Amino acid sequence: MEILRYLIDLFLHLDRHLAEIIADYGIWTYAILFLIIFCETGLVVTPFLPGDSLLFAAGALAVTTALNVHVLLLLLITAAILGDAVNYSIGRKVGVAILARDRRFIKREHVDRTHQFYERHGGKTIVLARFIPIIRTFAPFVAGIAKMRYTHFAVYNVSGAIIWVSLFLYGGFFFGTIPVVQDNFSLVVIAIILVSLIPVMVEFFRSRLVARPTRS
Repeated sequence: MEILRYLIDLFLHLDRHLAEIIADYGIWTYAILFLIIFCETGLVVTPFLPGDSLLFAAGALAVTTALNVHVLLLLLITAAILGDAVNYSIGRKVGVAILARDRRFIKREHVDRTHQFYERHGGKTIVLARFIPIIRTFAPFVAGIAKMRYTHFAVYNVSGAIIWVSLFLYGGFFFGTIPVVQDNFSLVVIAIILVSLIPVMVEFFRSRLVARPTRS
């Protein structure tokens, strides 16, 4: 329960926690942010890490701290590309074996939901998934299991990483310091999460409607 409370506080006050990290670790903050983005996109056991909101908060703090938003852009795009590439390789080499076992930290329903999304949108899923929590983590994993051609995957991986990181990082840089955003940062984070989940909810209800038997 304490861990859950901490995670909720971390997400809702991400700007404050990130500011503390910058104050405590200085230039090492770049490495910390790189590691978080890499793990969220590259390891199927860490889908709970912040992605969209972290990028937005980092962009906002780059205005008032020593962080350079352009250095962040290059580093975090690289982290996102490498993360998806590693996740794809894991899925391709050992994904089937992992799913065959009862894994505590890999929920089969998350993988199945991502697979349904993948079946509907094909390779574009790698780009679209960048903007959807949880599916973002499992999309490259599922692509690896499906033996998607790597050159095909790499195009979507690179383009998706550039669009995702640029949009949220520069979004925070240009809009994160607006007083109304700063004063209601928790609400902004919640809004980002809710908007990100809309495609998942649409896909869920669409699948329920398709699966519902028709009455004669």
